[in-house]
Amino acid sequence: QAWRTVCIFPAMIGIITSYCVIKYSDDCPTGNYSKLKKQDQMGNVNMIESFRRGAFNANTWLLFVQYACCFGVEITMNNAAAMYFKEKFGLSTEKAAAIASIFGWMNIFARGLGGFCSDKANARYGMRGRLAYQSFVLFMEGCMVLAFAFANNLSVAIGVLILFSIFVQAAEGSTYGIVPYVNPAITGSVSGIIGAGGNTGAVAFGLCFRQLDAKVAFIIMGIMIIISSILSIFVFIRNHPGLIWNTTAGLPVSKEDTESEVTLDVSDSRPTSEGTSSVREEDSVQASSDAAIERTRIEDLES
Repeated sequence: QAWRTVCIFPAMIGIITSYCVIKYSDDCPTGNYSKLKKQDQMGNVNMIESFRRGAFNANTWLLFVQYACCFGVEITMNNAAAMYFKEKFGLSTEKAAAIASIFGWMNIFARGLGGFCSDKANARYGMRGRLAYQSFVLFMEGCMVLAFAFANNLSVAIGVLILFSIFVQAAEGSTYGIVPYVNPAITGSVSGIIGAGGNTGAVAFGLCFRQLDAKVAFIIMGIMIIISSILSIFVFIRNHPGLIWNTTAGLPVSKEDTESEVTLDVSDSRPTSEGTSSVREEDSVQASSDAAIERTRIEDLES
């Protein structure tokens, strides 16, 4: 009956949280979609077209793989850690489960810390800072997995587990520090696809633990995570520097993406009150000018 009982508390929290989100939160930072559409600050979005544009963006799938190697690893560890401690160190089920729960407790701060550090890296080094930090936390996560696989002392294994968990959660926060930049106009579709990477990774790593010895499965998982850290080199966000290359201004983009981003830029620059300074008006004019230049560039490329 224990597993049925423990489901009651999170279910109630989920219901209360859902109500609060619907009742009190905005749809996006600029307000509710219904109000933005009435004010002509947002057009109607075709769901299929939005998903298509998100799915045909290479950055989406690179981050999909990286998220599989952090959130997918977290889900896998939630299932495998207790059994691993029980079998390798001869602990009782209760003790093994208590130690394994440490992995989940790191969620309290580590994921937010990962996003915070990504923001700080962005403030100092731009997108290159975010990508470098993303590679760093994934690389360290993979190293901790390998160290955990070869840990033969219980105390050492627990210490490595804590560091391992911190880097896993930090990588999750770091990934979603990059997501909004992939295509701001269709962030929802991009975010959903990348989020599905976590479940895909959990299934893939779960099959490894089912078919192979636990130590071998951990080694394979660690190597895959380290390889995924290299993928940041190939993430190119338009109008932002890459991890190695200085600019991505010449990357091919669709006309729809350009117009959507221009619309977002102009709407962000609109005066929100009668007392808004002329600086905002100048920003709006500049955004319109940039939009015209960008449209001309796209038309030239198409011709």
